[in-house]
Amino acid sequence: MTLNKVAILSPGAMGHAVGRVLAEHGVDIMTCLAGRSERTHRLASAAGFTEIPTLEDLVCEADLVLSILVPVDAEAIACQLAGALKATGAQPYIADCNAISPMRSAKIETIIQSAGGRFIDASIIGPPPGQGAPPRFYVSGIHAEVMLPLDGKGIVVKSLGETIGRASGIKMCYAALTKGTSTLQVALLTAAESMGLTEELRQELAYSQAAALQSMESTIPRLPPNAHRWVGEMEEIASTFAKVGVTSHFHLGAAAIYRLLEATSFANESPETIDSQRTLARTIEAAVAQLPRECESHPEEGAGSNTAGERLK
Repeated sequence: MTLNKVAILSPGAMGHAVGRVLAEHGVDIMTCLAGRSERTHRLASAAGFTEIPTLEDLVCEADLVLSILVPVDAEAIACQLAGALKATGAQPYIADCNAISPMRSAKIETIIQSAGGRFIDASIIGPPPGQGAPPRFYVSGIHAEVMLPLDGKGIVVKSLGETIGRASGIKMCYAALTKGTSTLQVALLTAAESMGLTEELRQELAYSQAAALQSMESTIPRLPPNAHRWVGEMEEIASTFAKVGVTSHFHLGAAAIYRLLEATSFANESPETIDSQRTLARTIEAAVAQLPRECESHPEEGAGSNTAGERLK
C-alpha cells in the first residue's frame, strides 16, 4: 500500500520531527490542532503540517493516523478518533505509537475496531529524527505491514508479526532499562546528597564507574522537563511486568522519582528550552528540596508504606 497522506496526533517533540522527515520524503502530513498548545502550533507550522479543522475531516483525508502522545492520553484520543470514524464511516489505519502496555493496546484496538477502524499496535524507540540514529517504529497486528512503506523515510519500521501487544511490549522492556535506570541514578544521588555524601560518592564514581558518572552528568539534568510524560510510562511498565508475574515495584518506584523531578521548577521548561548549562549537582539539589522534611520511618524499621518513594506517589 502507498501511504500518501499521514496524520499525526500530536505534533509535539517527537510527532513534529517524524512529520518533518516524512514530508521530506514526499509524504503529505497533516494534523488537527483543536485544543492544542501554542507550542504545538509552532512546532506543527515549522514542520510544514497541513492543519485540518476537525477529527472528522482528518480521518476522511488520511490514509494513516499516528497517535503520538503522552501515555495517559492514549485511550482518550482513541475514543475521540472512534467517534470520528463512526460519524464519517471513514476507515483509515490507526496506529497507536504511545508508550503503553500490551493490555492497554488491546483495549484501544477494541475501541478502534468497534468504530470500523483498522488498528496497528506500534511503539517508538529512540530520539526524534535529527538527533542521531533514526527512531525505530515497531509494529504488530494484522495490519502491521501497512506501515512498512514508511521505512527509510527518516524512520525505521520493523514488523513483529500479527499479534497485538508485541510492539507495545518491546517498548515496555526497553524503556524499563533506559528511563528506569535514570530514576535509579536520581534516587541514589538524591540519597547521597541528603546524607552529605555527594562529594565522596562522586570521587568514588569517578574512580570506579567513570562511564556511569559521565552518563549521569549528561542525562539527568535533562530529565525534569520530560518527567510528566514518563510518570505514566513507568506505570504502564509496572502493569506490563505484573501481568507476566514480574515485580512491578521497580517501576512504581521509578514513577515516584519522576514525580519528584516533576515537582522541581526545572520541569516548567520544554524540550526546546532546557537549560543546557544546568549541572547534575543543581538538578539533584532541586530534587532534594522536594523531599519530606522529616522521615517517617527509619532504615532499621524495614520497608513499608511510609518510605519517601511511597509518600511521593
